[in-house]
Parts: sequence; C-alpha cells; structure tokens
Amino acid sequence: MFLIIGAIAVLAAPWIMRRRGAGSDWVHGTLLVTGVSPRPDGVTGEQFVTITGIINGPTVNEYVVYARLVRDVDDWPSMGGLMDVMYAPGNPEKWGFVHHADPQPPQSGGI
Repeated sequence: MFLIIGAIAVLAAPWIMRRRGAGSDWVHGTLLVTGVSPRPDGVTGEQFVTITGIINGPTVNEYVVYARLVRDVDDWPSMGGLMDVMYAPGNPEKWGFVHHADPQPPQSGGI
C-alpha cells in the first residue's frame, strides 16, 4: 500500500510543482567557476561534471555553491569562467545554468 502511495507521489510531484509556479520566482545571477572536474577524454555527449563556484546576484553576494551536474563534453566549464545562472532567491543552493537559445541564421530576402 505504501509503495503505491509513494509511486503516486513521485509521479505527481512535478505536476504539483508546475502548478505552484516553482522556479518562476528565480532570479538571474552569474557564477564564477572556481573549481571543475577534469573534462573526460575520448568521449562525446553528456557526462557528469563536479563544479564549485561563487554566485553573485541581486539577493546574494559571493555565495559559494557546489554541485554535480550533467553537461555536454563540448560545453565543459573551465576555471575562471563566468556563466549565467538562475537561482532561487530564498535558497541559492538551488541553481542552474541559463540555456541560451541558438542564434537563428539570417533569412535572405527573396527579391
């Protein structure tokens, strides 16, 4: 019985979080990378990276964070890098990278 209730809770949690607007109040900041695990050689695609850094933003000043994330090997962070992040203003431990949209190629005029 408890297993069924637990499974329902796990499946319903993302839906409930979206309905409550979780993450909609996050603010923009920057992460100065102060430590990063080595980039794996000879592999492609996504791999785990361990990263530590300092977040600065409107509600925090030099807040130290540490995380293990999945990152594409071709977009591996480097020491001293300054990266755009979003974080929860009440808990900067909850943060993530800002995903920039790929620039669209210019459209040619048909004249």
